[in-house]
Amino acid sequence: MTMQTERITRRKLSDEVLERLLRLISEGNLKAGDAMPSERELMERFGVGRPAIREAMQSLSNMGLVSISHGERARVQELTAQSIIRQVDLSAHIMLQRSSSSLEHLKEARLLFERGMVCEAAAKATPEDVARLRAIIAEQRARLGKAEAFMEADMRLHTQIAAISGNPIFVSISEAMLGWLKAYHTELLLWSGKETYTLAEHMVIVDAIAKGDADAAEAAMVQHLQRSSGLYGLKG
Repeated sequence: MTMQTERITRRKLSDEVLERLLRLISEGNLKAGDAMPSERELMERFGVGRPAIREAMQSLSNMGLVSISHGERARVQELTAQSIIRQVDLSAHIMLQRSSSSLEHLKEARLLFERGMVCEAAAKATPEDVARLRAIIAEQRARLGKAEAFMEADMRLHTQIAAISGNPIFVSISEAMLGWLKAYHTELLLWSGKETYTLAEHMVIVDAIAKGDADAAEAAMVQHLQRSSGLYGLKG
């Protein structure tokens, strides 16, 4: 019987250091807010040189697990849904830049996500939640003609709808998708009449949420997003 070949590959020293540091963090030996051991301490502890330590620490930073400041000890970061999802921001923008189909897929995913969020909001919204949504619409109305401020309020309204779910992961996903889409928003957002359509649609959505009417809220959200979908396109 022929034996199958199973090659043993040598690992970089920095990979070994990274694995051990990850274990210290995951097992709670190093907690959020704790200062990481100094480079010298880690070199002595693991018996490796400075380059391996620095490479491993940079990998931890890229994962969002530690913050590195010049002249200070690196510190363990508190992991949140937002910090995890933000790690993919750059990759998401590159993916969207390279492919118009990726942008269409993102818009499709957002439509499905927003339909779920607005139904959740209609089922769970308190009078205080509705008041917060109406306050954002009032802000948006006051910012007519100011593209950046108008758009910021628009994004905040959708994120606030997601926040009514009580699930921070939904809020982080909403923020991420809106941030990715913003980079591909055409300059035609504020062509004549479009901003007033947006305000009117937002009011219909919030009125349905206030009444606890999930079907009406979902239908209004679908109409709103399908109309505004054409405002996003690859540039350049």
